[in-house]
Amino acid sequence: MDQAISFNNKLSRHVLVYILVCSLFLSVCSTIFQLYSDFNDDVATLKQRFVNIENSYLQSLSTSLWDFNEPLVNQQIQGIVNLPDINYAEITTGFGKSYTFGQEEPTTQESAQYSIFYGDNEIGVLTVHANYADIYKKLKQRAWVIIISEFVRTFIVALCIMFIVHWLVTRHIYTITKYSQNLASDNLDKPLILPNRSIANEDELDMLAAAINDMRMTLKSDIVKLEEAENALINLNGELEVKVYDRTEKLAVSNRQLQQSLDDLTLAKDSLVQSEKMASLGQLVAGVAHEVNTPLGICVTSITALKEKLTDLTDAIENENLTKSQLTSTLSLFDEYQQIIERSLNKAVELIRGFKSVAVEQHTDPELNINLAQHVNDVVNTVKTLFKRKKYTINLSVDKELSLITYPSAWNQILTNFLMNSHIHGFEGRDEGEINVCFTEEDNELVLNYSDNGKGIDNHLKKKVFDPFVTTKRGQGGSGLGLNIVFNLVSSKLHGSIQHIDDVQGCHFRVRVPLVKKDRGKPKTIEMVG
Repeated sequence: MDQAISFNNKLSRHVLVYILVCSLFLSVCSTIFQLYSDFNDDVATLKQRFVNIENSYLQSLSTSLWDFNEPLVNQQIQGIVNLPDINYAEITTGFGKSYTFGQEEPTTQESAQYSIFYGDNEIGVLTVHANYADIYKKLKQRAWVIIISEFVRTFIVALCIMFIVHWLVTRHIYTITKYSQNLASDNLDKPLILPNRSIANEDELDMLAAAINDMRMTLKSDIVKLEEAENALINLNGELEVKVYDRTEKLAVSNRQLQQSLDDLTLAKDSLVQSEKMASLGQLVAGVAHEVNTPLGICVTSITALKEKLTDLTDAIENENLTKSQLTSTLSLFDEYQQIIERSLNKAVELIRGFKSVAVEQHTDPELNINLAQHVNDVVNTVKTLFKRKKYTINLSVDKELSLITYPSAWNQILTNFLMNSHIHGFEGRDEGEINVCFTEEDNELVLNYSDNGKGIDNHLKKKVFDPFVTTKRGQGGSGLGLNIVFNLVSSKLHGSIQHIDDVQGCHFRVRVPLVKKDRGKPKTIEMVG
């Protein structure tokens, strides 16, 4: 792009337009003021002309009328009408004689009547009419002259200013823009130099160019530091791989002893995945397996340390150099390792129990009478294993005593999909968030209001959020079936309805299903659990 093209850039056009608009406005105001002043002057001149008619013509007209000199009267009245802006004059005598000249028009704006005396006798009346036609005509001519001259002058000034702006500013801005677009890691040695710039008269553009050059040098230095850091990271990764390999070899024997337990857990997980066809249950299995691996890993580590201490103790006994303090310390460590292993195994058993209470077959389980609060707690506690590293606040509001007849697995799937959507989509890139799960009774219906304070649903997806294969994670593991599964469960299995509430922040879903309760002996109260 050459300078001729850059001269026709948006900034220059904007400057030209703004100058023309402002100058046009000022020119119009100046023209209106000048025309108004000229109009007042012309009106004042017209009124002065009436005064001149009274002073110059009445005396001669009285003499002509008294002498009955009609040709002279007609000549004098014609002279009055020939004055500028006078369009009609009439003389009426006391004898009923009338002398007129000109054409009387309905647009008369000024008129005057003068009594004609000869001595002390009134011998007639002079009526004079005038309009502003000639004044308006002259004002139009002046307006056109003023407007054309102002426009030409403004246009020439605007072109000069636009050329100055281009020469002093925009061409250098284009140079800076082109340099910034071409700036890359392989040409950081080339500095930004503005053409035709005087060192003695530096201005803001020179400061901007200097700042970009400083940024270029800083970026170059950062790239060097980054390369050094990458090399150090590669070396560190190599060392870590060696250490991991050594640790893996040491834990191999202990892993064989626990393999049977892990195989049993894997078989249980595979059985549940096979019976539960929904994707979210597979995620729950992975989350629980990950959680179970943590206490089992602690057990493996503790057993390894226990074996090392046992080997040291055996060597000391065989070498007959075992001391009482060494024996006491070793037995104390054995007791501590035993407690750690016991707590870890109990944690794994508890995780598996909670998971088994939630993982019910989706399509074949019958309607059951359940305590809603306990069931919701089991689902939430199981799903929370999938985001243990996050600091989410989950607020549950449900009647602790509410028992109802429903499909437990349907609610498992609904709550799991809601929670996973908040985790994956709503709180993407965040470690904290707030989720509200509220169950209420309204008009013999069970109403679930689920909401979070995440980033919400994009506007273009809100109308089709329950359609299948609608996802923002396509190509990243998202199938777009989560909310469609929820919709089908609510409408087909629970015979209810679901809607998306458009809140200011986050997402909000409301589920309504018919309520079939087990009879209770006392009124229910809604309170917070979880």
